[in-house]
Amino acid sequence: MTEHVLPAAGSAAPGQAAPASAKMGRLAMASSIGTTLEWYDFTVYNIMAALVFNAVFFPSFDPLTGTILAFSTYAVGYISRPLGGVVFGHLGDRLGRRFVLVATLVIMGVSTGLMGLLPTYASWGIWAPVALVALRFVQGVALGGEWAGAVLLSMEHGKPDERGRNASFTQVGPSCGTLIGTGFIAAVSAWLSPEDFQNWGWRIPFISSVALVLFGLWLRRGVDETPVFREMEEKKATAKTPIKEVLTQHWRRLLVAGGSRIGSDVLYALVVVFTLTYVTTVLHLSRPLALTATMIGAACNAIAVPWFGSLSDRIGRRPVYIAGALLGMAWAFVFFVLMDSAHPVAICAAVVVGLLIHAMMYGPQAAFVTEQFPGRVRYAGASLAYTLAGIVGGGFAPLIIASLFKSWGSTVAVSFYVVAALGVTLIALLVARETAKRPLES
Repeated sequence: MTEHVLPAAGSAAPGQAAPASAKMGRLAMASSIGTTLEWYDFTVYNIMAALVFNAVFFPSFDPLTGTILAFSTYAVGYISRPLGGVVFGHLGDRLGRRFVLVATLVIMGVSTGLMGLLPTYASWGIWAPVALVALRFVQGVALGGEWAGAVLLSMEHGKPDERGRNASFTQVGPSCGTLIGTGFIAAVSAWLSPEDFQNWGWRIPFISSVALVLFGLWLRRGVDETPVFREMEEKKATAKTPIKEVLTQHWRRLLVAGGSRIGSDVLYALVVVFTLTYVTTVLHLSRPLALTATMIGAACNAIAVPWFGSLSDRIGRRPVYIAGALLGMAWAFVFFVLMDSAHPVAICAAVVVGLLIHAMMYGPQAAFVTEQFPGRVRYAGASLAYTLAGIVGGGFAPLIIASLFKSWGSTVAVSFYVVAALGVTLIALLVARETAKRPLES
């Protein structure tokens, strides 16, 4: 299938072609805004789960047990993702990428804003955590349909030899969302007393996500449908039952694509999510130190992801990806050596290097996963791979890490868990075919 680059709506005067850089700039922002919002929401939730929710929604348990319960609700957002992957994956291959991306952005923003308005356990009793879980479920459904469409928006509009870079724009979203969310919470924490922050200040970052939603809607309304989907529509080549087609005809590719994601998700959970708990609860160091380390690491990750995506265009997806997985296995042990030093510089280094290693996998990941599937089922296939692997990897990782540490009283078990997850990714990459230099399948 031929690839084209179409101008974004409103990007040039009639009869004039907009500069390629301007078109791709808007596509990059439109592609990354959804995952930025997603990880802003997830970062805010992660931090609140580590610092506040154990007291606000689960006050009858000891702090670490309350944190584990809070991370359990975090997992619900991943468990519900496959439902979103099925529903929106089907719609994305039937009705178009752009239609789904607008719908998922609205659902995401509304569910996150409502989290900030929830009554606490003291006011609602058991219904407070139940409502939290319900909103988390709805949020996960929307997220399940978001990622693949965001990747395809920039990848299917761009040049064939820049798919790794263009697809990686979506992958910048997690770091940007983490950076914005962490920075916002740090600012609110500095502005309010600890008592006010726990009583009502934690609500502000949730409610503020509405601003990101409005900006995202403005961006996405100005971007055309992808040329790949338009061509399929013109030729009446869209799949009638894309999910069924993926499961029956492309299940091997689904396993490879899903397996490739597991290790990077678990490494991210260790370096970003568990760091907050470990620094404040185990090392008894300040919250600003944990937040600062996370922000510096997220900024470095955001810069590195497109670079590694571009590198995968030149030397291949698998070499870059495999190097990241191998380095991640070693860093799973070095990470805690630096953490246990309790030195601020060492803690920041542990997080920064961990997120740079993560970027080596995350940069080529979006192109690698979506390139596994032909155009007629690319949205559905990528969505299923992303959401199903998310449950095994990211969804339960914070819960498993916290539970392993609580049960064993040692970080060694946690490190071996990270190594095992990266081993799954390594196996998937070794059996996969290289996709960087191949044309997209029609």
